[in-house]
Amino acid sequence: RCRVEETISSYSCSPSSNLLLFLKKNKDGQTREQDYYSESHYRIVSPTFQYKMSHQRVGKCIIINNKNFDEKTGMNVRNGTDRDAGELFKCFKSLGFDVYIYNDQTCEKMERLLREASEEDHSDSSCFACILLSHGEEGMIYGTDGAMPIKTMTSLFRGDMCKSLVGKPKLFFIQACRGSEFDDGIQTDSGPPNDTLETDANPRHKIPVEADFLFAYSTVPGYYSWRNPGRGSWFVQALCNVLNEFGKQLEIMQILTRVNYMVATSFESWSEDPRFSEKKQIPCVVSMLTKELYFN
Repeated sequence: RCRVEETISSYSCSPSSNLLLFLKKNKDGQTREQDYYSESHYRIVSPTFQYKMSHQRVGKCIIINNKNFDEKTGMNVRNGTDRDAGELFKCFKSLGFDVYIYNDQTCEKMERLLREASEEDHSDSSCFACILLSHGEEGMIYGTDGAMPIKTMTSLFRGDMCKSLVGKPKLFFIQACRGSEFDDGIQTDSGPPNDTLETDANPRHKIPVEADFLFAYSTVPGYYSWRNPGRGSWFVQALCNVLNEFGKQLEIMQILTRVNYMVATSFESWSEDPRFSEKKQIPCVVSMLTKELYFN
């Protein structure tokens, strides 16, 4: 399992050993085997499968917490979001991040804030995190004055836009609706009963510009995302619970899998309006990470 910086006809691994063999064609069309030690012009790069987290700083974590919205947007106050922001601040601070909270940001301010962050020098940082708490639709996030594409902000950190984060994990956690559908859930024969709650790097080689991103959405495309006015959103409650207990032990995908399980099994909506009662939710993780990520 090596990366070879040269185009070759084909390759195979000998089952009887770990020797990587190359099959090269001669001028007469015949194929011959040779191991990679026999020709010096092959440069073998053995990848490591964990992100380097030993930089001077873990990295910056930006929390955008939008609670109040202009009347023209038709969006309600997001009660409970301040609880989310406070818990996330403590949680990511404990992981070593430099955490900054920005409340009630317009679309222009959100874009400017993240553009400035992408233009900073992150050379002494191991990673970058951004948490968006707001109303949303599929592919969109709301500023206090309207909606904008999530990609407008996340693309600022692509490899061709933010060179000092190339090869480093860029994490986006998004607590927002992605549509208006409800998940009615289905009975299962296993698992615990549900609680009823109220609703509410080494960059010296070439890599894709979209690599090393992770998007953790509070819900799947098209669906509603639930928030408790007193305790905060289901997704953030679960995320903080798991990070506080396992954040320095488990790999990020293991962490988020446990978050999925907690949201799926421990939360259910309750409302006097039956249209909004007994609904469920499942978060959604989209990963373009190329290595394992541990915060220890």
